Amino acid sequence: MNQSVIKALKLLDYFSVDTPEWTLKEIAEKANLPKPTAYRLLSALESSDFLYKTKENEHDSKYRLGLKLLELGHIVSDQLEIRHIALPFMQQLAGDINEVVHLVIRNQDEATYIEKVDSRRALRLNTRVGKSSPLYLGSGPKMLLAHMPMKRQEEILENAELHHPVTEGMIDKQKLLQELHTIYEESFAFSIGEQDADTTGISYPIYDYRNQMIAALAVSGLSSHFEGENLEDLKRQTQLTAERISRKLGFREPVF
Repeated sequence: MNQSVIKALKLLDYFSVDTPEWTLKEIAEKANLPKPTAYRLLSALESSDFLYKTKENEHDSKYRLGLKLLELGHIVSDQLEIRHIALPFMQQLAGDINEVVHLVIRNQDEATYIEKVDSRRALRLNTRVGKSSPLYLGSGPKMLLAHMPMKRQEEILENAELHHPVTEGMIDKQKLLQELHTIYEESFAFSIGEQDADTTGISYPIYDYRNQMIAALAVSGLSSHFEGENLEDLKRQTQLTAERISRKLGFREPVF
């Protein structure tokens, strides 16, 4: 990471409940930095809304934490809340269907697996809590991508390699965009052998109290288990679980 970025971020550690406000002079002395350097770093944090000036005069400036940190804190809080709320439902679903259940969220331009409940089978998938994946691989990540604005989808795919790690082939961008449109319309994603060979994944969206899609509930297992009537049962139970989690998060069906 750029050293200037590291130095700037470390300055945020000095702010606390006991010392919520610092002057430029105090920060420079605390961080053992020349005053011009401290001013440059603080100005960068201020321009990004991580800090704001509470007072400025010809001799010194005072700084407090900015609203950007509050915004990021809410995001982290929401992620912790959804894990806490979703886990009992995921455990119930995994026990009922005996397949692997994942909770997937968007993390900038990637998908991140923030919770996982294994099945009782010997199957081990290439997923773990904290793992990140391209948004175009797997039913959960594709569900997240499908709910992003079309322009943003195209930007992400334009900058992606679109390489298929299992088949080692390339993914057709236009076909993928068509698939994302279908996923959005049907609120259902389906993938075969995209992250692990001979496995299938299905996903449904999870919504919060703002009626915004914030996560995907994904079920994965051997493709031989995801066929015929068994597939329909897996879809039904996964969809019901996603709906229960959404309602627990405050989601209410729009009334037209």
